[in-house]
Amino acid sequence: MNLLDQIKNAVYEGLEDETSAMVQAAVDKGTSPQAILDTMMEAMEMVGEEFKNEELYIPEVLCSCYAMQNGSEVLKPLLLENQQTATGTIVLGSVKGDMHDIGKNLVKMMFEGRGFKVVDIGIDVPEERFVEAAVQEKADIVACSALLTTTMPEIPKIVKAFEDAGVREQFKIMIGGAPITQDFCDKTGCDAFAKDAGSAAETAVQICRN
Repeated sequence: MNLLDQIKNAVYEGLEDETSAMVQAAVDKGTSPQAILDTMMEAMEMVGEEFKNEELYIPEVLCSCYAMQNGSEVLKPLLLENQQTATGTIVLGSVKGDMHDIGKNLVKMMFEGRGFKVVDIGIDVPEERFVEAAVQEKADIVACSALLTTTMPEIPKIVKAFEDAGVREQFKIMIGGAPITQDFCDKTGCDAFAKDAGSAAETAVQICRN
């Protein structure tokens, strides 16, 4: 097994220390930082797919995310030096009235594992803050988490806030959370729905490829 395959396996298995050590070894051998990053992202794609299919569970996914983060920390200065760009930029937050962040944080790590720059604006976020952050960060996607039925009505308010600001067409709005459905997504005028973190990452990749 070559070093890139070992790195891929280490990320998939969630071997945090081993991943950073192997990434450093690959860098020392002259392997392209982008090739290493692509390899780690392939591993996270596998993790996301298996999580979506309920073949992996949250603790295992978290370990893979942490391994990915460790490896990325080694690569970050090299990627910046070579001006490698992210897959895209995502503004992420839990909607107003929703104080949950565990699911949001997992989604954030899955986004980052697929190469996105994620701007996490936190929990209990009012609609105008989503607009402000999206414009400021020149985001590709605005991802809104609503984990309670009582906070679902915030979603159409967010869509309207983008419309009122005259910037709705500039951003893709993705929503997710336990009570959210594709039907609700369609009715509220959002662009995409993801039922879990793995689906969210894959959907975001597809949006940015189109």
